[in-house]
Amino acid sequence: MLLDKHLDELEYKRVGLVMNPTARVEGSHMLDTLLARDINVTALFAPEHGFRGDVGAGETIEDGIDQSTGLPVFSLYGKTRTPTQEMLKQVDILLFDIQDVGARFYTYNATLGNIIEAAAGLNIPVWILDRPNPAGDMISGWMMQEKHRSFVGKYPVPMVHGMTLGELGKMMVGEQWIKNAEQASVRVIPMESWDRSMKWPETGLDWIPPSPNLPTFYHAYVYLGTVLFEGTILSEGRGTEDPFLRIGSPQTKLTTSHIAKLRRQFAGVNIERRSFTPEAIPGKASNPKFEGEQCHGIAIQVTDPKAFNPVVLGAELLTTLLEATPNASLNDYMVKLSGIDNSFLQEQLKDDLYLKKWEKSAHEFKERRKQYLLYE
Repeated sequence: MLLDKHLDELEYKRVGLVMNPTARVEGSHMLDTLLARDINVTALFAPEHGFRGDVGAGETIEDGIDQSTGLPVFSLYGKTRTPTQEMLKQVDILLFDIQDVGARFYTYNATLGNIIEAAAGLNIPVWILDRPNPAGDMISGWMMQEKHRSFVGKYPVPMVHGMTLGELGKMMVGEQWIKNAEQASVRVIPMESWDRSMKWPETGLDWIPPSPNLPTFYHAYVYLGTVLFEGTILSEGRGTEDPFLRIGSPQTKLTTSHIAKLRRQFAGVNIERRSFTPEAIPGKASNPKFEGEQCHGIAIQVTDPKAFNPVVLGAELLTTLLEATPNASLNDYMVKLSGIDNSFLQEQLKDDLYLKKWEKSAHEFKERRKQYLLYE
């Protein structure tokens, strides 16, 4: 949509790009496409995983030079996560183009908020080149408590919010979740032909991994729930060919009844007992849990993403695998992922009390976000 309808508006402007490898149109990266159209790109900004997407989760990114173009690359996932005035001195407008997965704890929405905040203070407009929410309109999971705010949970939205980044950017400004919101100039370049009911396969678009450990849509979809295992001692499958679709530990002892119960609960997904051994994978898993040790647990295969809620699946798997793993516990990272105290989380998992809590918060959030939605 940018190329077809708005490219002339970038003429004579110094353009900064906040992008990663998902910023593609018909196979070509937006950076290369804009340069080929004689757009004056002056600076690149790298979120988590890097501008070219070759950095593992949580790994620090350094400032540098893009080897293909010679343009400066400024890190937004290193010493600073907000662009400085110095970084923006050669920029008249910022284009933000990153494929999201629709989760609060996926750091690209926090990066977007930081970009808008910094740009507003310098009167620099931000254009968000909108892309689909792969999970569609799903709203699920706990609302974040303010005291647990972090870079993996920066805004008061459910774990899975059902919005595009364009819509969420508008909400950040409208609800004044960011500094300088009154001065912010945010414009969304909307999609055509996308509606909220669509899961990713229905878009017909190619899947470009938004991070190294989400190689397919199915990994990204189940990740919305199984990410919770990052907040435990159990392996979430990093260091295997199927991160977030393999869960377990050397101590886990699942029974046939455990698996049978899970299968009864969830259609659209196959769950089997499986052993696996995490290994270090450069750029994907430099130091996975239980590296070189055989883990026992489950393998997940998606057959129909519309038939189940992956966040509910993650919660039920969490209950089951903690029960099947001696001395299993939650760590401090769980608080950042769920957005609530671990004691509350464990209490709500008993007897499925969390489901009523999620239903109530989803209804309240749906009403609050209504004015910011761009698509039916």
